[in-house]
Amino acid sequence: MPVQCAVCSQWCVSPSALSVHSRIHTGEKPFECAVCKQKFSREGNLRKHLRTHTGEKPFECAVCMKKFSQDDNLRRHLRTHTGEKPFECTVCKKKFSESGNLRKHLLIHTGEKPFECTVCMKKFSQAGDLRSHVRTHTGEKPFECTVCKKKFSETGNLRKHLLVHTGHKPFECTVCSKKFSQTSTLRTHLRIHTGKKPYECAACAKKFRLPVSLRSHIRTHTAEMP
Repeated sequence: MPVQCAVCSQWCVSPSALSVHSRIHTGEKPFECAVCKQKFSREGNLRKHLRTHTGEKPFECAVCMKKFSQDDNLRRHLRTHTGEKPFECTVCKKKFSESGNLRKHLLIHTGEKPFECTVCMKKFSQAGDLRSHVRTHTGEKPFECTVCKKKFSETGNLRKHLLVHTGHKPFECTVCSKKFSQTSTLRTHLRIHTGKKPYECAACAKKFRLPVSLRSHIRTHTAEMP
């Protein structure tokens, strides 16, 4: 027989279900893990938790056969195959496959920057951005190319570098159809077509398409100095 919670007025299908629901209000956690002593309000949650100790992974992806200890982890993983993005930003309508990624994204709109560098006090909205920034102080380069062993401070820079070894050139010039492995190289190439020369000599105002050309030119001024 359905019964109603006296605290929040939610209806439960039975007195036993109400008893479980009431733990939300009382904070009671009667189910304890025998390994690490962590407590849970539901027996099912304890069973799920125990898999972190046993290593059991009963939930298998039908697409790639990857296994998971939790059914909700499998559901999240499946979105990598389906492309489903059920979490939408109410401000800019950008969609995400994970609710956590949406929460992180919302900080861009609120302007909140809760992550602070302990070295220079610069603040960031994302923990990942702070971690990347800290490497500018430590010089750490944890991402290594498996081909030539060159190291990088950012995973994105490693991914770009790997294109050098694969020969993949996904960025194509819309003018002459020449292809490039890096977007930055394509941007530089486009100056051939546009005539843009963003690098200006402070001594004579002569402009150059490439920074290396400007540096070479500057030497002509220093060579003229007595």
